[in-house]
Amino acid sequence: MKTVYACFCTDIIHEGHLNIIKEAVKYGELIGGVLSDAAMIRYDRFPLITFEERKKLLEDIPEVSKVVVQTEVMYEKILREIRPDYVIHGDNWKEGFLQEVRKNVVDTLKEWGGELIEVPYTHNERVHNVDVMMRERAAMPEYRRKRLKQLINLCPIVKALEVHNGLTGLIAEKTIVSGKNSIDQYDAMWISSLCDSTAKGKPDIELVDMSSRLRTVDDVLEVTTKPIILDGDTGGLIEHFVYNVRTLERMGVSAVIIEDKTGLKKNSLFGTEVLQTQDSIENFCAKIRAGKKALRTEEFMIIARIESLILEKGMEDALLRAEKYVEAGADGIMIHSRKKEADEIFEFCDRFRMLNRKTPIVAVPTSYNAVTEEELSGHGVNIVIYANQLTRSAFPAMQKTAEDILTYHRAKESEKRLMPIKDIITLIDEF
Repeated sequence: MKTVYACFCTDIIHEGHLNIIKEAVKYGELIGGVLSDAAMIRYDRFPLITFEERKKLLEDIPEVSKVVVQTEVMYEKILREIRPDYVIHGDNWKEGFLQEVRKNVVDTLKEWGGELIEVPYTHNERVHNVDVMMRERAAMPEYRRKRLKQLINLCPIVKALEVHNGLTGLIAEKTIVSGKNSIDQYDAMWISSLCDSTAKGKPDIELVDMSSRLRTVDDVLEVTTKPIILDGDTGGLIEHFVYNVRTLERMGVSAVIIEDKTGLKKNSLFGTEVLQTQDSIENFCAKIRAGKKALRTEEFMIIARIESLILEKGMEDALLRAEKYVEAGADGIMIHSRKKEADEIFEFCDRFRMLNRKTPIVAVPTSYNAVTEEELSGHGVNIVIYANQLTRSAFPAMQKTAEDILTYHRAKESEKRLMPIKDIITLIDEF
């Protein structure tokens, strides 16, 4: 009997999947593939149930004779292992980023004369409602909050993009690129105090209070599913920090990063050009301990940001603080630098990893922007944050458009740079 292969990336079997299975068994013995958790998050969604549960979904279907694990989004490796006569899939992958996956299947099947069978995608209200329900569930606090820790365990490096409103949240949520034998997307979102303040036309000196910051968080939470890391500045007074941590945890935020400075907040990239005071180790550790004690789950992360290199206090001071902050309960260490090269970041990471193999390290390559994610990961970095690029790219584009309209007294000259409003609207889901 000939063999048929179908891979499933789902937490629930609906009639669309059953239709594919029904068609598949007409051609031979059906082998069902289950995407691994790591492959699933590179695809287009985060699993809501365990891999074992997803595997059992297929094993319980009588028409599926065997279930195998597909560890990569691209089919090449698994197809060469099982060499099926047919691969069956919905025709929805003829457009968008999945075209690259389809091409990979077609090219691999040619090696032994295999054939691709494409079934019309099931479009009806029931299937749509299932998709909407799964998306809404993925956005719920109890699922989203723990996702950052899960990603750290699954990914070589977690990529977080700065967002400052619902629309930029959708960009981070839906931007997917496909290239030769690969698909990639952002894993998390970073809500920066700098960009949040800038979007409101306010200086980055903690002038925008936490109530306003939380409204931004809520706007992003409402339209996205990916985990959120919040820039908590200094954390403020311990009494306020405790309250805010519990609020963020309840909302479904995954982590807050607080920096070890005191007084009027100044952006770190000014370094010693402006007066900035670093908190004492004792005071900052007390803040970390108070925040950890206030938590009601083990999922929310408090990450300590060390400013020693920014303030030119030296590597030894940075490493000492990292050790003490972890002892106080910090769930991660963010090390910051304003140098153009990543040498001191690499040195810190290498030396910290000699003492601590487990605590996640966060890097923000704003000034040392030539460094690659692979290089950072090679030195033990777990999370990379692209902290302000969306804000910085939007401002010059909007300013140029405003200037052109004034110059030409019409909008035609700026049109070639503008995204069609229809394309923007399609970014926004309608339920």
